[in-house]
Amino acid sequence: MKLFIKKPLAQLMAASAETEKSLKRTLGVGSLIALGIGAIIGAGIFVRTAAAAGEHAGPAVTISFLIAAAGCALAGLCYAEFASMIPIAGSAYTYSYATMGEFVAWIIGWDLVLEYALGAATVAIGWSQYFNEFLTTFFNVHVPYAWSHSFMEVSNTTVGMYAGEVGTRGIVNLPAILILFLLTLLLIRGTAESAIVNNIIVVVKVAIVLMIIGLGWHFINPAFHTPYTIPADAGVIKVSAGTVDYSDTFNHGWLGVLRGASVVFFAFIGFDAVSTAAQEAKNPQRDMPKGILISLVFCTALYILFSHVLTGLVSYKDFLIQGKEASVSYAIKTAMPGYGWLASFVTVSILAGFSSVILVMLMGQTRVFYTMSTDGLIPKVFSKLHPKFRTPYKSQWLFFVFVSLFAGFIPDKYVGDMVSIGTLFAFVLVCIGIFILRRTDPNIERPFKTPAYMIVCPLGAIICLCMIASEGWENWARLIVWLLIGFIIYFRYSIKRSHVRHGKVEGAADPINPKFVE
Repeated sequence: MKLFIKKPLAQLMAASAETEKSLKRTLGVGSLIALGIGAIIGAGIFVRTAAAAGEHAGPAVTISFLIAAAGCALAGLCYAEFASMIPIAGSAYTYSYATMGEFVAWIIGWDLVLEYALGAATVAIGWSQYFNEFLTTFFNVHVPYAWSHSFMEVSNTTVGMYAGEVGTRGIVNLPAILILFLLTLLLIRGTAESAIVNNIIVVVKVAIVLMIIGLGWHFINPAFHTPYTIPADAGVIKVSAGTVDYSDTFNHGWLGVLRGASVVFFAFIGFDAVSTAAQEAKNPQRDMPKGILISLVFCTALYILFSHVLTGLVSYKDFLIQGKEASVSYAIKTAMPGYGWLASFVTVSILAGFSSVILVMLMGQTRVFYTMSTDGLIPKVFSKLHPKFRTPYKSQWLFFVFVSLFAGFIPDKYVGDMVSIGTLFAFVLVCIGIFILRRTDPNIERPFKTPAYMIVCPLGAIICLCMIASEGWENWARLIVWLLIGFIIYFRYSIKRSHVRHGKVEGAADPINPKFVE
């Protein structure tokens, strides 16, 4: 059956040429760095930090960020080599196709739906909560709990906007669906226009993070950092979607810190999203490595400082009940007297910041499926470009519906955990892919080379696998079910229509007749 037939690099490079039927090259190095920062600084720092601290790591979430950053840095070096060498859309899917074969490429392409589509859903849920904070702060109104939360959640907070709705069960998260709709319209309009909006948002967002670090540092209460990890006897906390028992293995101590790393790992998927825009970069061989690595290093430093300040302002337990998704505004209002204006400013800026993250995630998802469609593995509708804007507009609409189902009806905890495990799985395959390609094709031109690949590649894969191992069995079950669905589609549809198998070359300016290899 030739499951591991590979897509030759010569064919990949031919497909990267810009034509009237291809994606348009409009992004420079500055836009790529901003694209990465725009995706990285968002739900991870403003929502997932509080979730990881409250449920697993406590104040030691700063160490969770260090662990996650180490895995990302090693995987980032591998991504940078791939992106400079194979500068076309598709990210890890494309890289796997060239190094490990079609079946592995399908697995990773299907897995990337968990990373990008559900990543957009997770951030949209966080956006919804801050949108309510915005309405409350400036207009003294809010969307009722039932219409801004999943049917799987029940209100249990006794303060803030939902104080009078204790015991209310959610129905659907309408604000989350609204922002997905608006950003889908923007993405259909064009990549360059979307990048301009993203660049403006990034400047505002970074400025806010720096202000919180600088001003909040003086209000840190050392008592909240002691003990630094959560003790096993910290008790049981009732939350909107169930309970958190700190005696559980991965909810306290250093194993809790490791579990926290897998949670905040969600915060680093931005640099991966940069690689999906390779076919829209003006000079991808030179600029892609810079966009990936610079955005990763810059954001890691901000994450560590920010999480140290946030966990020093209020108790980590507060993030499970009172703070919830809007944890930053809550911490400022509670622990920084006289800075209510900052909480208001933060709410507005976070709304914009979350929007840029959703923008990048939705763009990354449709670019992966664009490439899979041009390879024949999924229907042509996913590579159908708008006649004027040359964007995959039909794919955008389809994913708007798909992502809205998760954002509207599933709590962020479950969606965010699925994103983390999907992303980690992708990173493992990218690290393995570089190792394989260095051994099988050592003479290929590499504008950027992963240093000490014999160490970096295996170590990156091992760190990511360790974080995957800390995921609960529920997340493993969801991943397995999702992959089984993907296998059914591959063997019933994709394998019969694969262009590589049938000698077709899609999207090449100068079609070639490649020699297929296994």
